[in-house]
Amino acid sequence: MNSLSLKKIVLILFLIGTLSGFGQNIILSKSARTSVITCDTGNESYSLFGHTAIRISDPENNLDVVYNYGAFDFSTPNFVVKFAKGDLQYFAIANTFSDFMNQYTYEQRSVFEQELLIPLAYKQKLFDNLTTVLSTSESYYTYKFIDKNCTSMVVDMLNKTLGAKIIDKKFDTDKTYRSILFPYFDNFFYEKLGTSIIFGTKVDAYSDHIFLPFELHKTLQQNQFNNQQLCGASKTLLNYKKQAPNSWWNNVYSYLLFLGLILILNKKFIDNFYLLIMGLLGIFFVVMGFYSFHQELAMNYNVLLFNPALLVLLYFIVKKNKKWIVNLAVLNGIFLGVYLIMMINKAHFLVVIPLVLTTLIIVSKIAYKNSKRIPVVI
Repeated sequence: MNSLSLKKIVLILFLIGTLSGFGQNIILSKSARTSVITCDTGNESYSLFGHTAIRISDPENNLDVVYNYGAFDFSTPNFVVKFAKGDLQYFAIANTFSDFMNQYTYEQRSVFEQELLIPLAYKQKLFDNLTTVLSTSESYYTYKFIDKNCTSMVVDMLNKTLGAKIIDKKFDTDKTYRSILFPYFDNFFYEKLGTSIIFGTKVDAYSDHIFLPFELHKTLQQNQFNNQQLCGASKTLLNYKKQAPNSWWNNVYSYLLFLGLILILNKKFIDNFYLLIMGLLGIFFVVMGFYSFHQELAMNYNVLLFNPALLVLLYFIVKKNKKWIVNLAVLNGIFLGVYLIMMINKAHFLVVIPLVLTTLIIVSKIAYKNSKRIPVVI
């Protein structure tokens, strides 16, 4: 996804004006080429999954343009609120091919191209469709992490142009969205942890459509159109060896060290602060599940771990009500047991286990300490 500087906005407006004014009148020559561009993953949060775009070039018309659906504007009023709610508008833009490549050269991300082996009439139709999108409200769409993004919108455009659902998922349909996404967070531990705990049941469904750039890249090699290969062999336009980020804190070791220190220090105020954070996160997940239009955040069973009931337990700890402290500690222990059963076949099982064990040890310790002091009435 791309944020926009003023300079880029001026360029985009120029391109839109040019293409919308003359695009419908441009007749592509026999030299015209259409292709799908796949950009490699990056080290920033917005680039962890790569990017997809469409290139149309025609030397006889002095045309070489890249279209993509990955733009958003940071200056949008209430940007953060709109993004969280799930009604932030993304839009399609057009860049000259040279500017597009300069961006990825600067970011040192590899770029691959797959030429579409389609008749000239379909190339013209694709060009006309993209020109129409840029000049109408079709340019804007409400971003959805799985269902509507820079890749899925390209798939829809290509299928619309070809007049049928030619490009469709043919592999990994026995995998969940969560398990497909998981490897993309290698070397980004806290991003992996964050997405693991904020995503709900939707990402545990089996993947039935293309939503990631390299899924489309792989699919195009397998698809046919009019009884021939839909695209040629993938061509590398930029080739960079991806450098894994070297962070002293963004790794599993700092995570385990932090949780280990909580248990080793064995301080009441630290334990209570830990439970407070877990409970508040649980409330946040519940609120986001109801507030946000992002279906990925709904039905989040991770609230069994990040449980708002922990805040009630803290209340009774403050009130020194031993009976209810024990009852709520046991109840949270039961919730953790249910959570573990649900997690057995989930991709993020190992990631959350340290949190489960830390919480279980703390609530068990609280229950034990307070149960010793409850008088038994015979």
